Amino acid sequence: MSASHPFPSLPRIPLVPQSLLKAHGVDCIIDTRFRAAARLLQRLWLNDNNIATGNHVRSDSEGQVLIPLESLLSRDAANAGRNFLSPAIHTFVRHELIMREEGACYDEERLFGNALSSMPLVFNVFAPLATDLQLASAVFRQLLPDFVDYVVSIRFETSPTRRVEQYLNDGTAFDLAVDITTTDGEQGTVFIEVKYSEAMEGPAARWRERYDLASREVELYSEPDSAMLRSLALEQLWREHMLAQLAVKQGVTSRAMFVAIGPRLNRRVQAAFRCYANELIPDDDLPDDRVRFRAITLETVIDAIRQVGSTDLAKKLWARYCDFERVFHLAMAEYTQSDASINETRERSTKVSPPARRARTNRPKAGSGDEDKTDAPNVPMNT
Repeated sequence: MSASHPFPSLPRIPLVPQSLLKAHGVDCIIDTRFRAAARLLQRLWLNDNNIATGNHVRSDSEGQVLIPLESLLSRDAANAGRNFLSPAIHTFVRHELIMREEGACYDEERLFGNALSSMPLVFNVFAPLATDLQLASAVFRQLLPDFVDYVVSIRFETSPTRRVEQYLNDGTAFDLAVDITTTDGEQGTVFIEVKYSEAMEGPAARWRERYDLASREVELYSEPDSAMLRSLALEQLWREHMLAQLAVKQGVTSRAMFVAIGPRLNRRVQAAFRCYANELIPDDDLPDDRVRFRAITLETVIDAIRQVGSTDLAKKLWARYCDFERVFHLAMAEYTQSDASINETRERSTKVSPPARRARTNRPKAGSGDEDKTDAPNVPMNT
């Protein structure tokens, strides 16, 4: 941990004791190490802001079962927009839902009611930039200095087109698209996919023959038929990158870059980004009209927001999504309390009076000839 950095970051995600997760109502057996810590962090944020929590609904043979899960918002809190950092962001989200593109898919239950989901994260980070293009331009110049001059607009849950054969003939879409003017004065687009607690385990899109054809057509991959590209961890990145390249080919945008954003401490997300990059033709061997790939950490995005002067927003984002040092200290306190309890038990046990010593008996030594003598009372023998 760096004391000098305004946002200190850990070398790895804390392993949170199960007892601590249970105490905070966020014990979920299927969680990865990162997701468990992130779920606890969201619970702490909800508690800090006095936001009521809700239940997970599970269906079984006897009907629906309500399971308390305190990383979820109560229905009233969700409807009031409490999953967002400000009322202004909530209003922005409502506007986006009403004016969404044809075919755009939003899981509104997750968007409004799941604090752990990456869907509200996208709006919490980028809605303030979408409503302040000067701020957006400064942030993206910080993130992509060789590509972005200034930002023209930001679109959410967007696709060049859906279910059209010359693209991917499916519903693949980006979390957001940032329309820009490049450093060369051209019109361009930054297509973005955002991850948070995902384990990169799918589910995958239904396979289409068009995917295989497009993989060869876009000329981005060292091995277009690679099985790795089609794996659960990479196939979404594969589809979106191909879609970005096809958008350039169809003239939707002159230049483009495909950016994946995820927490530095989510090792599954970061491993997927690295594996995907390894499947690509090196940048130096690509012509100018090819769409480059960049992986950027969520921490880097938040710090860029801080560096360009929006410190209040950056602090709020860090506290909600990246302050795992707080989780670390809670986990340490849990172990300290556990050790104290063990020591107290040991101290109590040492204060118990030792058992009284048994009276010494005059048992004869072996071989003395008196082995048949005992100190037991005379008892008549059975006959």
